[in-house]
This record gives sequence, structure tokens and C-alpha cells, in this order.
Amino acid sequence: MKMKLPKDQFLSTVRVGDKGQIVIPKEVRDLFEIEPGDSLLLMADKKKGIAIVGFDGMMDFMDESLRQGRAAREGGQT
Repeated sequence: MKMKLPKDQFLSTVRVGDKGQIVIPKEVRDLFEIEPGDSLLLMADKKKGIAIVGFDGMMDFMDESLRQGRAAREGGQT
């Protein structure tokens, strides 16, 4: 059964191979501009599940979060 989703969303199943690998569907790689050699960050929580995010974007997010945290400790400026 194919579901109709908005253009910026994708839903699919993937199969785990013998080596524990999964294939990210081409539509998802295209949607997120994932290229061979890109680094991805895998986050897992036993209760919440697994998330895979772009490593570069996550590093930018973490840098900004740390900057805002330092600014808040130093006087509430962002």
C-alpha cells in the first residue's frame, strides 16, 4: 500500500542485512542531499527509537546550543 505524503516527507521500510546494514532509500538520500562519503550521526534511545541525522548539521546545532548556553551564563545575551 502506497501512502500519499507531502513532498518533503517519506515513509518506507528497510531490511537489515546480514552485517547489520540498512540501505537509505534513494528518495531519502535525494531529499536530504546525502552523498557517498557523508557522515551521519546515529542516535538511539531504547524507549524512543533510532534517529539518523546529518553530522555536519548536528555539529552546527551543537555549536549554537553551546554558544547560547555560554551567553546565558554570562549575562543572558544570545
